[in-house]
Amino acid sequence: MSSLSPNSIYINDYDYQLPEDRIAKFPLEHRTASRLLLYNQGNISHTSFKNLIDNTGSNNLMVFNNTRVIQARIKMFKKTGSQIEVFLLEPFSPAEYDQSFKSTSGCRWKCMTGNKKRWKRGILEKEVLIGTSMVTLFAEMAADHGMWQEIDLTWSNENISFAEIIENAGLTPVPPYLNRDPQDSDKIRYQTIYSRNNGSVAAPTAGLHFTKEILDELRQSGTKIEEITLHVGAGTFHPVKSATIDNHTMHSEHFSVSLSTLEKIKDHGGKITAVGTTSARTLESLYWLGVKLYCSENIKKIPMELSQWEPAGLPEGIPLDTALDSLLEFLCTEKINTLEARTQMMIIPGYKFRVIDQLITNFHQPRSTLLLLIAAFIGDDWKKVYDYALANEFRFLSYGDSSLLVP
Repeated sequence: MSSLSPNSIYINDYDYQLPEDRIAKFPLEHRTASRLLLYNQGNISHTSFKNLIDNTGSNNLMVFNNTRVIQARIKMFKKTGSQIEVFLLEPFSPAEYDQSFKSTSGCRWKCMTGNKKRWKRGILEKEVLIGTSMVTLFAEMAADHGMWQEIDLTWSNENISFAEIIENAGLTPVPPYLNRDPQDSDKIRYQTIYSRNNGSVAAPTAGLHFTKEILDELRQSGTKIEEITLHVGAGTFHPVKSATIDNHTMHSEHFSVSLSTLEKIKDHGGKITAVGTTSARTLESLYWLGVKLYCSENIKKIPMELSQWEPAGLPEGIPLDTALDSLLEFLCTEKINTLEARTQMMIIPGYKFRVIDQLITNFHQPRSTLLLLIAAFIGDDWKKVYDYALANEFRFLSYGDSSLLVP
């Protein structure tokens, strides 16, 4: 998978000084007002994001992550009045996102709990106004796994879905490094305009710059647009604390790709541009899942899974078309229209990208797995890119400026 061994990659080599005042605490008034750093085979310049179409090239397929951020932070209360925050991570039972959001009788979620030491037992409550109806949401801890908990969630009106409950009961899970409470405006701006599938607890932030007008311009220019879904987990914010990468556990995330999109990716003869690291990770994971299928008859299960270092043990010489054909054949044989999978794949320097040719992405935290992915994509030039962005007063992180990277 990589010409470098994880135990030879030191996180200290992927650090940089990010002043607090360079972190964009709020979005700009207009999405396209952000700046766009252009990195093209070592050359660096910048323009406005609204000029993206002038720089992506021809015969391009652009892949977007259409996940939707859920209102994952729910402030609930004990009978004594103590406040406990329940932070939804992902559904536990039913484990399928769609089924959990449609549930009207209750569901169990994997959660993180704020102020947990005050909640040893008992049921938490929260009054929620939905339309003209007041509904009571209840939370009861089913199991404590230390870093996360299984929490049963029920509510007093069976005519209300869980999707409606959290949309009205929860707060936007803005990133912790913003060091501020979520505001009403975040509910709209911490969401891409093309978001449609509930499930993320963090936005695929490269997409926050796009507007309907820019998407229309791209289509009119001949750019093909496809969507995948990867639900971004809270693990995306976890810094690497180990000295070398081999001792860091990558978070696992659920993704889905339609049969039609797979076919279009395979048949596209030009450049493929990933909008965001989540799209990039999904597209590269597709290749390795296809390689797994090509090499073995014993992994045909849904959802498929790709573990952190698994690609390192798979053959490297399988062509992209062959890998994608294996996935397509499996879906057609099983009469499945959408591939459901989980990926824990960690993309590190030395990795050879099999699917994507260009990447649109924001500027990431020091010592993060996202920065490692950038370093894998453009090599040591990541330092030149970030030095340029700092020197030219770019805004960093989720609500910050953007970049178009062409290695």
